[in-house]
Amino acid sequence: MTVMTSRIPSRYGAFAGWFILSLAAACAGCEADKGKNDPGMSARSSAVVPVAEAPGAAPDALLNASAAAAAVASTGNDKRPVIVCFGDSITAGYGVDPALTYPQDMQHDLDAQGLHYRVVNMGVSGETTKDGVARLDAVLARKPEVVVVEFGGNDGLRGLPLADSQRNLTTLVTALRKGGAKVLLVAISQPPEYGQDYITHFQAMFPAVAHQTNVPLLPFAAFAKGVYGTAGNVQDDQIHPTASGDKVLARNVEAGLLPLLRR
Repeated sequence: MTVMTSRIPSRYGAFAGWFILSLAAACAGCEADKGKNDPGMSARSSAVVPVAEAPGAAPDALLNASAAAAAVASTGNDKRPVIVCFGDSITAGYGVDPALTYPQDMQHDLDAQGLHYRVVNMGVSGETTKDGVARLDAVLARKPEVVVVEFGGNDGLRGLPLADSQRNLTTLVTALRKGGAKVLLVAISQPPEYGQDYITHFQAMFPAVAHQTNVPLLPFAAFAKGVYGTAGNVQDDQIHPTASGDKVLARNVEAGLLPLLRR
């Protein structure tokens, strides 16, 4: 199978159509999410630090330096253990107010549960697994207790070699664990136009990395449950969650994250 090496943005439309249909199918039969009330949205904690937004906003070196500087500057006297949400545009909250991204919603939910953690959003739109490896020092500088790793979607969209992507994911998780962090690895999928052989191998990366590095895996269907295929939860591009979609995404991530947290 021949895979094109550049799928952004020319293939976004096809990807979007697949994403909403495949996720609706993946979530079919799942128990309806009962949800939780979210009183006082205006009172959300400002602890979450969005460090970047649109893709290509700055050269890598400047972007990484800005991320590290913003993260360190935001610490202040807050001594709570840190949870870093580390990933691409889904984590960064592309197209969503910084106060309404999924890491911010997760901060709100953890606060409400009496779990004293500081959630830091270190997502950067458009990044690949290789870009994530380049930003490891910035993440480790936060001395996180837990890191949610959400990378791989852009690798697939660009048709990057799967062996390289898997190696990068392994490097990410291994380095974070060596730095003392617990890691939750999030699984991602790809559209059917890439061919079943490619998709099968792509999807196999995540459990393989989780097994090799001995970290928990949040499966793709569990990560996306209730977001795609649900009216109002996805932006017009049919890829990025809306503010309401991010609230659901936060709960999905929390389900995998809670076993790693101290009460």
